[in-house]
Amino acid sequence: SNQAYMYCSVTFLQFMKEGNVIIAFLMSCAAGLQAMNRVRCAIIAWIIAGSAMAVSGEVNFVFVGFVYQLISQLAECSRAVMGEVVLSGGGLKLDPLSYTLFVAPACLAVLVGGIIATWDPAIPGALATWWPYVLPNALLAFVLNMLVATIIKEMSAVGFILAGVCKDIALVLFSAVVFAEVVTAHQCFGFMVALGGVFFWSFLRASPDSQAAMLAARLLQMPPESKMPNENTVLLPQTSSTKV
Repeated sequence: SNQAYMYCSVTFLQFMKEGNVIIAFLMSCAAGLQAMNRVRCAIIAWIIAGSAMAVSGEVNFVFVGFVYQLISQLAECSRAVMGEVVLSGGGLKLDPLSYTLFVAPACLAVLVGGIIATWDPAIPGALATWWPYVLPNALLAFVLNMLVATIIKEMSAVGFILAGVCKDIALVLFSAVVFAEVVTAHQCFGFMVALGGVFFWSFLRASPDSQAAMLAARLLQMPPESKMPNENTVLLPQTSSTKV
């Protein structure tokens, strides 16, 4: 995702990241961690529509940056979903520190391969100059990885993505005010629509028995939770067998 910042503005990339909720949810459904229903499908369409409006309103659109950001979002959501499987299911149920211990060497191997493939002779000199900043940044990255693992374990991959919405709002406002990045009215409207969908999703997860949740289920003609099929539902009627 760092490469995408070379082509696109911070505001535009944050608009794109609102789609992470959908990507993470669909991946969680595929992994059996979440269940799909009509209300969730409607909210997914809601968020996609808002994100599409925000992205399509970009003044300085660069396709290369868009592709880089999309690939990074797929990788981030995949990591979050696989982290939930390892931390909360699959028989492993690792603690956050053990999870970080297993993941860090794999990340190091990938990064070393990337450095070798894109080696620049100026890297050692730059490291000698900027190491007072690199070392604290590495420590902060370790703390961040621990916090991410803890949030995924205690909540879910989708909950972790939703927790980043507040960060996205702060980054958009900061970029527009401090760096004077161009944000059109079309983008603002699309961003607010997407945020509305994200917050409504969070509200339904926190209060599934609220009046708003019941109203949405009735409007979409969704059966009550008690009547919805699950793993214990008998698919075929039981027939009594009588011996002659």
